[in-house]
Amino acid sequence: MLPHAPEPTRLNSWQRAAVATSLLAAALLAACGHLPADDAAASAASAPEAASGWSEKPGWATQDFAVASGHPLATQAGYDMLRAGGSALDAAIAVQMVLTLVEPQSSGIGGGAFLLHAQGDKVQAYDGRETAPAAVDEKLFLQADGKPLAFNAAMASGRSVGVPGAVRMLEQAHRVHGKLPWAQLFQPAIDLAENGFPVSHRLHTLLGNDKLLARDPVARAYFYDAAGKPWPIDHLLKNPELAQVLSGIASEGSRGLLEGPTARAIVDAVRTHPGGAGRLSLADLSGYQPRERQPLCHDYQVRIPASQHSYRLCGFPPPSSGAIAIGQILGMLQQTPANGLPLGDDGLPGAEWLHYYSEAARLAYADRALYLADPDFVPPPAGSWHSLLAPGYLSQRAQLIGPRHMPTAAAGTPSPQPARVSFAPMAQQPEYGTSHISIVDAHGNALALTTTIEAQFGARRMVNTSLGSERPRSGGFLLNNQLTDFSFSPRGANGAPVANRVEAGKRPRSSMSPTLVFDNATGQLLASAGSPGGAQIIHYTGKALYAMLHWGLMPQQAIDLPNFGNIGGPTQLEQQRFPAATVRALQARGGAVQQIEMTSGLQVIVRGSAHGQPMWFSGSDARREGSVMGN
Repeated sequence: MLPHAPEPTRLNSWQRAAVATSLLAAALLAACGHLPADDAAASAASAPEAASGWSEKPGWATQDFAVASGHPLATQAGYDMLRAGGSALDAAIAVQMVLTLVEPQSSGIGGGAFLLHAQGDKVQAYDGRETAPAAVDEKLFLQADGKPLAFNAAMASGRSVGVPGAVRMLEQAHRVHGKLPWAQLFQPAIDLAENGFPVSHRLHTLLGNDKLLARDPVARAYFYDAAGKPWPIDHLLKNPELAQVLSGIASEGSRGLLEGPTARAIVDAVRTHPGGAGRLSLADLSGYQPRERQPLCHDYQVRIPASQHSYRLCGFPPPSSGAIAIGQILGMLQQTPANGLPLGDDGLPGAEWLHYYSEAARLAYADRALYLADPDFVPPPAGSWHSLLAPGYLSQRAQLIGPRHMPTAAAGTPSPQPARVSFAPMAQQPEYGTSHISIVDAHGNALALTTTIEAQFGARRMVNTSLGSERPRSGGFLLNNQLTDFSFSPRGANGAPVANRVEAGKRPRSSMSPTLVFDNATGQLLASAGSPGGAQIIHYTGKALYAMLHWGLMPQQAIDLPNFGNIGGPTQLEQQRFPAATVRALQARGGAVQQIEMTSGLQVIVRGSAHGQPMWFSGSDARREGSVMGN
């Protein structure tokens, strides 16, 4: 049972030691003297992975470095790399490989990722997003009658599988930012795959809830016992097939995945998917190229009692929609009565603040639906993605927000002169999974890495290179269903194309929101943050940023706050977390309210100080099984 209303001012032992008799806000705002401080589809999109309970997390304080990830064994692997003298990027690669094994429902070598890397105040954005095969077109998810496929029919099929990009992207980043040998970074995952890892409560729960995974014979043989039941909690699960594949990548680089026997097994798994064949080819795999993009950074001013702070928020540009949507929501909120509102006496956001947040979110998601897609295929409005974050534009948008629910939230026109928009807005459809990793090292490097195979267990297809041999190895790795992030309907009612329609070689729009925060005055990194959660990733990450920067909460307290959001329909609240009076007050403003599971997986690391000593304060989401380690 989730707690009803945790008090954000409660202190655990390390927080008491860190802040002594000071206010928590003063501890958070202490770096260089200051640390920064109505439809079924909407509901489905908000629960990309099933809930598995609430596991109270203490929050962590470390001195020189910190690793925050979605599973303790993955965090341990990253920690070991840092202790061995590795960089943040080295640690992230080790974490990702272990997550492939222990958190297969969320991410892995069969998927993609967005990486934000900071060396001092220099930020680089590495795009490892999956691409559509060369043989597909905009009709990929249409039936013979021209109507879109049902979502599950598309997801659990070969049609949904994009070219995996995470490994080749990490390889590209490692050439620049790695300190340890590439092969060394794979050893923790190889050892765990060979010797086994205990099935966690969360993995067991999700395996029991999933109705599609067991249709794949390889996955069924690996994840379930002879009676078809998921392996029990703490069962030692070995994956010799994955160990073999990881050993190949360790010795051959990304070619070990995207060329040779493993590539042939991937193509065969896609083209023989029992849910429907896909069109992935060997040439698609071998030809995959990651992109280094310009990070999307913008200034953000926060005025709190007696002081004002200027930050630089850096996020991932399109094909991610996260940084733009978060920046728009926060920017619009500043120009509404929500600006300056404190948490309520119960320690929770009140109905007034939630109303203005929800209205700002509706406007941001309207822009997202019309404009945002792969920038290699779709030009930005007004010639720059920053046009969607321009103060004048956000001021214009904020004027649409009043004390009552807007009847309609439409996209805006971010340019001085009205411009003809050639695209149709994308209809709402489900978005799913992911995992997040935040790391800071002792060498002045930091990163935020959000990584995904999209839905829970991806396309429900497990790759095993040893099939057909006399003694096939058990296990393998799961393939993504990332192409379902494209619009199933390629054109609007008027025939205009949807910006995020399927096209060969294109990267689907994403909500992933890896975020780095800097002090504008000093250029110093202040925070790394991000979350899984489908379309709600934007709200989970935005919640944590707002709670720390405006309300002065410690990272764990910010994460523990109830989740909320709006993805273009009703206001959504995390069930059992808000008082009935808050729900009634929101409804009285004219909008619908849904109370649903909102299973975020936030990982946050923030720079601070305790007793005059610099520290890193970190938090990991109690809604999942992540952890933090440091020295």
